Amino acid sequence: MDFLFTPEQDEAAALAAEILTDKATPEHMLAVESAGDRFDRDLWATLGDAFDWTELDLLELTRVLVEVGRKVAPVPLAVHGACVAFLGGLGLPTDRALYAAAVAEERDHLPAAPTVVADEADALTGTKTLVRAGMAADAFLVTATGPQGTGVYLVDAAGLDRQPQHTSDGDVTALVTFDAIPATRIGDEAAAGLLGQLLTVCAAAEQLGVTEGALALTASYAKTREQFGRPIGTFQAVSQRLADGFIDVLGQRLTLWQAVWRMHEGLPAATEVAVAKLWAADAGHRLAHTTVHVHGGVGIDLDGEAHRYFTSAKRFEFLFGGATDQALTIGRALAG
Repeated sequence: MDFLFTPEQDEAAALAAEILTDKATPEHMLAVESAGDRFDRDLWATLGDAFDWTELDLLELTRVLVEVGRKVAPVPLAVHGACVAFLGGLGLPTDRALYAAAVAEERDHLPAAPTVVADEADALTGTKTLVRAGMAADAFLVTATGPQGTGVYLVDAAGLDRQPQHTSDGDVTALVTFDAIPATRIGDEAAAGLLGQLLTVCAAAEQLGVTEGALALTASYAKTREQFGRPIGTFQAVSQRLADGFIDVLGQRLTLWQAVWRMHEGLPAATEVAVAKLWAADAGHRLAHTTVHVHGGVGIDLDGEAHRYFTSAKRFEFLFGGATDQALTIGRALAG
């Protein structure tokens, strides 16, 4: 295992950081959010001009995703990047500007009955909820069960019934209804599992950026905010929470890169992905609350920055299964 990055991977991260620092300013994000849809289409276009998503390997994509999370940038790269990586791995064209993944079953305790079924002609019927970037996507990767068993289907977005659903971080997801919609089956149950792993590890990568950004913002605030004549960062209770956050980020970073490296090398990675997501969920929960608590009233001010880290960290905590779901996955693997 080699955790050293190549010059190309470093360059991808540096370019993303430069663009995001310039574009994803707090003032600009306030303007984007005031429009009622936390999707910065101008920033998405700028990133698309700078990167050919089809040419990035998984490690390069992950480095860019960490930078996106660090600025809490309002772009759906985690879902789009996972879909492009999945299609590219199958040797299929990735010619759409924005892909979304309608996989729905994000928690192990949900009923096993499929929410979308396919008929003999691969037409899909059913619903998928909370589909990120679903209102803007050009095409969907959909998990469904049909005569051939569980599989992944490619569906054109044109003509789909899509209704907006608002999440706590200000994003707009989609309730997508399929009514005998034509689709193309592109993968079997194993492919569906791979798509789930890609979506999960990309979400964990963005969450790493969110927690890194939250920790940096909170540490900076603790150095300058004074109480009783000295910076609050000098108080033991505050410094201990920041130290715990630093350790959380280290664990999160280690488990993420282990999972990404194994997937990049084509090695079995289901347990490693679950471990990475467990750390992303736990660390995200703790750092989200540390950020708000240390900032005090400023932490819940919608004109400030801290609240974005809180809501985003909480969203990624539960996306594709929270800590309990991941622990159950790991436990089943160990028991087996």
